[in-house]
Amino acid sequence: MESFVQVKERPENSTIVEVILDRPKVMNAFNTEMAEQLLEIFKNLRTRSDVRVVGLRSAHKGFFCTGADLKERNRMSEEQWRNQHHLFEAMFYALADLPMPTVAVIDGYCLAGGMELALNCDLWVVSEGATFGLPEVTRGIMPGGGGTRLLAKRIGVHRAKEVILSGQKFSAQQMAEMGAVNRLVPRERLDAEFLALAQVISANAPLAVRFCKAAIDELFGMADGEARVRELYWYNQCVDTEDRLEGVRAFNEKRSPHFQGR
Repeated sequence: MESFVQVKERPENSTIVEVILDRPKVMNAFNTEMAEQLLEIFKNLRTRSDVRVVGLRSAHKGFFCTGADLKERNRMSEEQWRNQHHLFEAMFYALADLPMPTVAVIDGYCLAGGMELALNCDLWVVSEGATFGLPEVTRGIMPGGGGTRLLAKRIGVHRAKEVILSGQKFSAQQMAEMGAVNRLVPRERLDAEFLALAQVISANAPLAVRFCKAAIDELFGMADGEARVRELYWYNQCVDTEDRLEGVRAFNEKRSPHFQGR
């Protein structure tokens, strides 16, 4: 089996792991084999308590991911198409459900299912030369990996409708102005900016970070009365940790905390 995905652990900070897309002949368009590899990697990462931040990026400049491989799909029966999409769904959901923060590191084309991969990440670090789009309506289909569900949470319903219903491409600057981007930087600064953000996050109490991510995801859009109850549920998860005691000790002793994820 050919490998289309790499997993890289940063030697200078082993708590940061990068998942690297590497199918350059088709600008990282994912076929069945690549989706299976991504799903397996995301499942394995979910079990790793030592990983504090996951980055998702391309091995190559000029493209992040251009979505599903339509050449492969062109030969499929309807049943095969549906079965493959079940695999794609599992891949997207496994990424979205990772307990640690995830960062899409985007350069070049980020289109269709590739943009949906990014939408299933928590944060975006984007080069000024990136291009975004959800062109599914131009092909007689619609986004099926979170586009209609997740984009509006990032940029608002009216802007999400423009992006999805037009099927047009949008520049990195346009997406940043819409509010989708966390960091917009020159291409040559992309790696350094990702690493700086990941290091800041990874230095914090890992359980607290995971509980904050879970709380934000759960509480968004929830009725306020119910959200108050669930917010305190997640707060109390932090209270019952050794890291909370260490954080308070470190503050009073005027030193940096040493969090253990316990």
